[in-house]
Amino acid sequence: MSEAFVAAAQRPRLRAATEDGPIARYALIAVAVIFLALFLLAPLAVVFAEAFSKGAAPFFEALSEPDALAAIQLTLVIAAISVPANLLFGFAASWSIAKFSFPGKSLLITLIDLPFSVSPVVSGLVFVLVFGAQGLFGKWLAAHGVQIIFAVPGMALATIFVTFPFVARELIPLMQEQGTVEEEAALTLGASGFKTFLTVTLPNIKWGLLYGVLLCNARAMGEFGAVSVVSGHIRGLTNTIPLQVEILYNEYNSVAAFSLAVLLASLALVTLGIKTFLEWRHADALSRGARRH
Repeated sequence: MSEAFVAAAQRPRLRAATEDGPIARYALIAVAVIFLALFLLAPLAVVFAEAFSKGAAPFFEALSEPDALAAIQLTLVIAAISVPANLLFGFAASWSIAKFSFPGKSLLITLIDLPFSVSPVVSGLVFVLVFGAQGLFGKWLAAHGVQIIFAVPGMALATIFVTFPFVARELIPLMQEQGTVEEEAALTLGASGFKTFLTVTLPNIKWGLLYGVLLCNARAMGEFGAVSVVSGHIRGLTNTIPLQVEILYNEYNSVAAFSLAVLLASLALVTLGIKTFLEWRHADALSRGARRH
């Protein structure tokens, strides 16, 4: 009886201790809104304002210049190379980590996170030391007429390295949480491995997979540091959109620089919108799966 009385007496105090008062709640919300306005919305507004500061005609003229078109095309090419490569790697790595036990599994997980901890500039320098003219394989590549550094292959390799954790990091916890029960049940019922993948595995991971691909694509198109080191900054040949923005800004061509920056900002906004949609669909799919079980 005394224990029940003590618990009942303490319950209101515990509830009150875990509830924020209205002043604290509104203060935290105000701080968050002010922070977002100063460091996110204001810079974004400045980018659009500077791009259209002289009207819409200079904006579209800047985007239609040959160097700008070449930068846009090269950015799309590098994204088209790096995203599928990371999709294959991310799926293979996450499948191996989530479904199998093998020596070096922890090391593989650590290596997947390596690009998050290494500066992109350092990673670009590593590729120069390996594939550059004075690098480890430089003389062999030059003798066979293969150019990696200051060319598209080097830029693609640097982008793949910087972006390869995104797909894997989205799929690994998702596949670990789902386990192997459903795949094993499908195989027991006579389904082939490929059919099990199409009908069981892929539907369970499709939203996480799309989310990882989306983030990988956004990072690939916006990467600057690693690509800058291995590109050589050759106008019309090895300049992506971020590199072209830097060159135009250094030349005090602010309208052209911010016009290309609007493309990157628009990509960020589209990514944010799709990200929100995928998170909502993913959460809805998980809730439906929980209700089924």
